[in-house]
Amino acid sequence: QVHVVESGGGLVQAGGSLRLSCAASGRTVSTYAMGWFRQAPGNEREFVAAIGWSGGSTYYADSVRGRFTISRCNAKNTVYLQMHDLKPEDTAEYYCASRTVGGVSRNGYDYDDWGQGTQVTVSS
Repeated sequence: QVHVVESGGGLVQAGGSLRLSCAASGRTVSTYAMGWFRQAPGNEREFVAAIGWSGGSTYYADSVRGRFTISRCNAKNTVYLQMHDLKPEDTAEYYCASRTVGGVSRNGYDYDDWGQGTQVTVSS
């Protein structure tokens, strides 16, 4: 099992930036694909971005492509989500997840271990 902890959320004005971090611990975490998802009140969880174990493969939701960047540092077992040009519609609880078997995926059901989330609030 992988223990995942998100950090870096907060309150920011529209147009601002935040960087979320996801610290993962467990066996061979550096070989796992990792993903970011988000859920706003009253909405279903949605895919944001994902990255393969080497960082060579990345996927983004259309709504964030060009504004968000996912990256990872395997030496630190940490995945990052750099968010620029934030919009009020980006307001949500952001979750990091690890996928033990398999490559990059946009499907949350493919991921095995999830963090508790970090809140991002973008004011207009």
